[in-house]
Amino acid sequence: MTVAKGISMSMTFGGQPTGGPAPAAAGELIKDSSTQAFMKDVIEASRQQPVIVDFWAPWCGPCKQLGPALEKAVKAANGKVRMVKINVDENQQLAQQMRIQSIPAVYAFVNGQPVDGFMGALPESQIKQFIDRLGGQGSMAEEIEAVLAEARDLAGQMDYRNAAQLFAQILQADRGNVGAIAGLARCEMALGDLDTAQKTLALVPPGKANDSEVLSVRAQLELALNPVDTSEIGTLKSMVEANPDDFQARLDLAVLLNGANERGAATDQLIYIIRKMRAWNDEAARKQLVKFFEAWGPKDEFTIAGRRKLSSVLFA
Repeated sequence: MTVAKGISMSMTFGGQPTGGPAPAAAGELIKDSSTQAFMKDVIEASRQQPVIVDFWAPWCGPCKQLGPALEKAVKAANGKVRMVKINVDENQQLAQQMRIQSIPAVYAFVNGQPVDGFMGALPESQIKQFIDRLGGQGSMAEEIEAVLAEARDLAGQMDYRNAAQLFAQILQADRGNVGAIAGLARCEMALGDLDTAQKTLALVPPGKANDSEVLSVRAQLELALNPVDTSEIGTLKSMVEANPDDFQARLDLAVLLNGANERGAATDQLIYIIRKMRAWNDEAARKQLVKFFEAWGPKDEFTIAGRRKLSSVLFA
């Protein structure tokens, strides 16, 4: 777990520091600064996470509109960026060095360098886009992506406990990270803790409820919370053998086969119905197959193979 050592420079797990400077606490995300503190508050701080610098003045009308909107968006970003406020009247030398000709002026710094910016007031939607774009840069974002990849790899090796620790560690720094939320919930399900998995999925931001990873985990959790009785598989197979076009028996059989983790066989039962009579029961077979795909996940081998079979039937 070598990557986790890198992220420990700026993240915490279980409420305990893992070493090095932690990300800014809620009260430190936004602060007033000066010419003397600019190197520490902006240049050095931006090597840990992106920093937005708002150049303003008390007499500036547009500044009074932009400032609160920026602060609101920075707080909503959950620690992905910091904000530093510079009063140009009190820091004229710095304003001259930065060649500030009109205010409000906003600069974004990453790894000690200005990377983006704008002048004048912007609507909240554009401010959010600016911060979202900035939040994807910098060493923190890169570390998060690296640890997310390692956690997914561990989960793929069925090392669910260590994977869960890394996913949780990511959420200490980025509470709205959908990949980490979905990954943690999937690990909790694999460890048999369905109640905790439900609570974890409740952390998904409303705007990301339809993310493909989230939909996949929700579908998988629904199946886990409603286990099927596979003892009827033999009976349903006999019914299908006796009457191949007993579509209801085939649909019921597909659900039980999936519950028994026989995904390929479950897919074939539904493909048979779709090929013979796609419109049967308001396309129930196709809808059930899509539900399986969501539960299995877009990268699952049976999802990929099943989608290929479905396409060959639908577009033949």
